[in-house]
Amino acid sequence: MNEKVLKNLEALRAEMRKYKITAVIVPGTDPHQSEYISDHWKVRDWVTGFTGSNGTAVITLDDARLWTDSRYFLQAGIELEGTGITMMKEDGGNDPTIEQWLAENLSEGDLLAVDGSLFSVPAANRLENLCGQIGARFAADFAPFDKIYADRPELPLDPIYVHEESYAGESTQSKINRLLDALAENGANATLLSALDEVAWLFNIRCNDVMFNPVATAYAYVSKRQRVLFIDERKVDDATAKYLADHAITVAPYKSVNDFLAKVKDDVVLLDPRSTSDTTARCLYNAETIFRQSPVALMKACKNDTQIEGTRRAMERDGVALVKLYMWLEQNVPAGKVNEVDVAEKVVEFRGESPLYRGESFAMAAGYRGNGAIVHYEAEPATAATVGVDGLLLVDTGAQYLDGTTDITRTVCFGTPTEEERHDYTLVLKGHLALGHVTFPEGTRGSQLDALARQFLWKEAKTYWHGTGHGVGHFLNVHEGPQNIRLNENPTTISPGMIISNEPGLYITDKYGIRIENLVLATSYKETADFGNFLRFETLTLFPYDTKLIDVDMLTAEEVRQVNDYHAMVRSRLTPLLNDEQTAWLNEKTQPITK
Repeated sequence: MNEKVLKNLEALRAEMRKYKITAVIVPGTDPHQSEYISDHWKVRDWVTGFTGSNGTAVITLDDARLWTDSRYFLQAGIELEGTGITMMKEDGGNDPTIEQWLAENLSEGDLLAVDGSLFSVPAANRLENLCGQIGARFAADFAPFDKIYADRPELPLDPIYVHEESYAGESTQSKINRLLDALAENGANATLLSALDEVAWLFNIRCNDVMFNPVATAYAYVSKRQRVLFIDERKVDDATAKYLADHAITVAPYKSVNDFLAKVKDDVVLLDPRSTSDTTARCLYNAETIFRQSPVALMKACKNDTQIEGTRRAMERDGVALVKLYMWLEQNVPAGKVNEVDVAEKVVEFRGESPLYRGESFAMAAGYRGNGAIVHYEAEPATAATVGVDGLLLVDTGAQYLDGTTDITRTVCFGTPTEEERHDYTLVLKGHLALGHVTFPEGTRGSQLDALARQFLWKEAKTYWHGTGHGVGHFLNVHEGPQNIRLNENPTTISPGMIISNEPGLYITDKYGIRIENLVLATSYKETADFGNFLRFETLTLFPYDTKLIDVDMLTAEEVRQVNDYHAMVRSRLTPLLNDEQTAWLNEKTQPITK
């Protein structure tokens, strides 16, 4: 039994009994609806013991459930063991959703409670409507964790710093002007930015408040009359204070944002309901509000020329680091000297040789054999598998550089792969190539492209449950919206300047995981008189595929050409940055394949 989790659950239930609460929902996010959060907000982890980036717990007085997606099924099974908490599948199964489960398990008059600061506006509305439909009551002011979580970490005090215009490609003033114009087009004259990456992008500031994403814990209020950064003032040194003052940005205490909003009367305030907490939105009771996607989301997603060129340079440096990593692996794996944790530590060493490196963009997933089937597997020193020459190693890794963010997955074999491994790898590769080389009309949504990557798997009744592509920030969040490529409908269309991942996969439990990921840039391709503008993708990532795993007989002549052209580009771009030994290794790995 997990005594620590059981103790924490009982502490929460004691508070529930005190206020006659039937059920509590504890999400794994913060008041900014962030994916990665500071330790202060990890209350779901404290209650359940589950540490994945996606997961929501529902606690009643005699039951406990945790909903998560297919990336974390195996991890959740391990971490929840001995807690009495049941894992529920968000995808890939037939489990009820949280709302369905609540509808079946709450009775008339029961009280469902949440901390409204941890729920977005639409999430809280859905729960309130659900309770209304079944005759239950809903409360959004249950915030017990400061009381029951005795050693709860404080909010981080890492200093913010300026992201220079030479990297950002646009001044803060220019961004604010564009934002004000966009607000006017939406019938507003002010906005509150809650998403941490939007605040960082708008004011050209960065920080280390959370792992992997260089953002600060802050809000931003922008109108024609004022610009306010809500942040712990201890995080602002003299140099950054001057920079903010030079841009007419006032600094106010982080926790004062709700009181500030309660006093707003004359502005028409645009709020993005997906990133604004229910608690914060309710504070604007004296002002007119418009709920709409933040204009900053799309502005940030479409990179400017400076950002694009910076990302290309970052990919070159990252490619060099990966050449060094895989050379090191080939030298040490046969001797049984490498475990999964060693892979993560070594890539940091090689990337750290660049003066522009600022850390990893997410926790590396280096999964050998069956561990590779855990979609976002993160090895632990005590249980890390030793990498051998038989079986597949899946390595999903990325970095933050001052001039760009990277994210790459490669699946490799250091010995002789089986025919099954080669067959499945080639199915994934064919989908990866199909998506990477598509031409599509302007106005196309990611959901319309997703099946291109799945089609060859589907023919054999195989699939994967995660999305095929996510947006990527520029020295910002590695998972960035509003664009994506997945089966779920998303109204955001793919526009020039967007950087998106291309990462189909296949996961065979207890055997292997296969994923191939490059980042691609949406670019204008051709303007036609009859059909308008067409777009295509430029591949940004620079590292070879493992040709030992390719069953060339399964590829068309065009697919063979695509692989060879990509390898020629990788060789051309990386060779000037490599020494003779590294160049020889890369030349071998990028030799043309033939049918």
